[in-house]
Amino acid sequence: MTTFAMVAEFDALAGWTANAIEQLGKRHAIPGACRGSASPTALAWLAEACELSDGTRLLDVGAGVGGPAAWAAERFGARPILLEPMLTACRAAARLFGLPVIAADGGRIPLRTGSVDVAWCLGVLCTVRDKAALLSEIHRVLAPGSSLGLLVAVARTPRVLPTPAGNHFPTQQELAALLAGTGFELLEQIDRPDDAPLSWSRRVDQVAAVVAARHGADLAYQLAAHQSECFTRLLASGQISMQLVHAVSRPCPTPR
Repeated sequence: MTTFAMVAEFDALAGWTANAIEQLGKRHAIPGACRGSASPTALAWLAEACELSDGTRLLDVGAGVGGPAAWAAERFGARPILLEPMLTACRAAARLFGLPVIAADGGRIPLRTGSVDVAWCLGVLCTVRDKAALLSEIHRVLAPGSSLGLLVAVARTPRVLPTPAGNHFPTQQELAALLAGTGFELLEQIDRPDDAPLSWSRRVDQVAAVVAARHGADLAYQLAAHQSECFTRLLASGQISMQLVHAVSRPCPTPR
């Protein structure tokens, strides 16, 4: 179930972010549209792990405003398809980058089986209650042996407080079991690098400042800010950590 706080965070904020980027200019588009969760260092690790190259069919599940997918297209020549359930975010991504966007939930992906070379799911898994359904659908649309890149918040223990509305953080044991149970082999996992060049961070901050100046008094903005503050406190306390994961699609076992 999508909460009002999640709509504020992932839909209303997406439209405001696109407006701010259009005011500030094209150079702000990719950093601003990554919303601070995906630094160029983290994206580069995922791109190399997943072996992106010119023409790679990349499915970005829960693509938001489209920053990471646009980065992959610009740096590696990938051919992204964005999948995003929030309609304002879909429109924002299409406006900013002109990439193909499908308005759909990750639990039912309207693509052919085996039609995708690589899939990304960045900062999304913890917002989904039925994680197995999401990962199973991603496995279905990936060609056998293809890569899945995750940016995922992993909980140190099953009980995490205070939990941002709509979030359900897997433990490391749960994440490993989920991947194995949905047909993936976990190959690599590292802590997400936090560093980003000053030029990138400055543009992210400028986009955020425009959004805050325009919408700071709006209830939706305040809800989204509260979500972000809860998340930051959990990271600072060590209750969760941001992990980069590279897994590979394997044939699912045949039921007996």
